[in-house]
This record gives sequence, C-alpha cells and structure tokens, in this order.
Amino acid sequence: MPAASIRAVIVDDEELARAFLRELLSAHPEIEIAAECSNGFEAVKAVSDLSPDLLFLDVQMPKLDGFEVLELIDSPRTPPPAVVFTTAYDQYAMRAFDAHAVDYLLKPFGAERFERALDRVKQRLHDRRLPVEVASARPPAARPQRIVVKDGSRIHVIPLDKLDYAEAQDDYVALHSAGKSYLKQQPIGNLEAALDPARFVRIHRSAIVNLERISRVEPYAKESRIAILADGTRLPVSRAGYARLLEAMGDSHGSRSSTR
Repeated sequence: MPAASIRAVIVDDEELARAFLRELLSAHPEIEIAAECSNGFEAVKAVSDLSPDLLFLDVQMPKLDGFEVLELIDSPRTPPPAVVFTTAYDQYAMRAFDAHAVDYLLKPFGAERFERALDRVKQRLHDRRLPVEVASARPPAARPQRIVVKDGSRIHVIPLDKLDYAEAQDDYVALHSAGKSYLKQQPIGNLEAALDPARFVRIHRSAIVNLERISRVEPYAKESRIAILADGTRLPVSRAGYARLLEAMGDSHGSRSSTR
C-alpha cells in the first residue's frame, strides 16, 4: 500500500498501552494515527468525525466497553473500520470474532504477533468485507447488561433493569424506560436474541416486555390477551407469546393474571 494509506484510531484507557501501540506503528509509515481515545465516548466521536480505516480497540473501558463502541459506530453510509481488539482478558475472544474483528491481541503481546495482526488488517481492507451487527452475535454467556443508543451527537445508556419494554417499528426498535422512549436501528429479533429470556419475553411479534413490569394479563378477544404493566401500559399478547409468558413466569403467573 502507498505511504499513509491507512488511517488508524487507538482506543485504550491506559496511556502506557496507547504509547506501546504508537511505538509499534512507528515502523509503519503507511499507517497514520488519526486519533487516540481514552474511553468509548471519545472513540465513537472520533470514528464519526474521521472515518478511519483501522480501529485498535480495548474491551474493558469506563462508560462504554469495546463491543458497545462497535454497536454505536455501525453506519450504513460508510464502510466500517477494520477492528483489532487489544485486551488483557482472553474470555472476550469468541465475542470479538463473532463481531467479525480482524484480530484479537491478548496483552502483553510482542512485535511479531502485532505484525501478524497488521497483515490481516491489510488483507481485510483490501477485501473490504463488511461486519455483521455486533449485538446479535453475542453468545448467551455474554449477554449485555445495558443498551446504548446514539441520538445525533448524544449517547443514551439504558441499564437493562431499567428497560420496561420494547416495540418494533420497521427496522427500528423503540426502547421504553422510566417514561422515556429511545429509537434504535435494530430489528426486534436481534434485540430478543441479546436479552436474557429469563427476564425478557417476546409476548408479540412486535413487543418484548420486562417480566418484572407486568402487573397482570387479561383476556382481550378470542384467543388473545393484553399485558398490563405497572405504569398502565397495555401491550398485546399473542397466543405464542402467552405460552412463552407461562413458561417464563411458571406457577407465579396464576397470581398475576386473570383469564376467562
């Protein structure tokens, strides 16, 4: 590749880790360090502003972790950067490759291992393969504890224990929490796959509800029901959704619902 043909962003909350990557990259004039970020919020802004080709991304960081950063920078308008995870924790490797990361560098890594990662990056950039959505790729053991939503220049972080329910709206999902709504570009099926089925149940093709928010379930029409939440919200319950509710709520369901 010609000189300075790859623009990179380094994201790590430790200055020493960023300095080590700078040192390794100094031997590669074809790679320009466009920005350095010490947290996930800075990373989202840098990627949005600079559209880099390559992202060196730590996993565990304050405010937003590396996987949440990837969710927020996904854009249909521009090719996403090639991603190399850099972390001291090996338990995230499967999630990283499920997210179509180019490589996963386990700290401490040396120059030889770093060079192999760069070779893979250059091949990926040459092929321009597009990654799939990250959230839906997470295995059950790595389910998120919060949802991040980008709203223009603002980022909302919704802890899952604060999520009341979600509704499908075409290619988006409306997330309802504490009386507020947030729109996220994500199919409801992908959201369902990422959530803990012991806490959240898809009661209708267009609705997922937090079990703790259900006050009661009442008959509505022939073979259909309505879930009434603690705040008075009424959500449709399909026949299949009712079966899932019964399974999730077990014997306690009878004390929380009424039927004909």
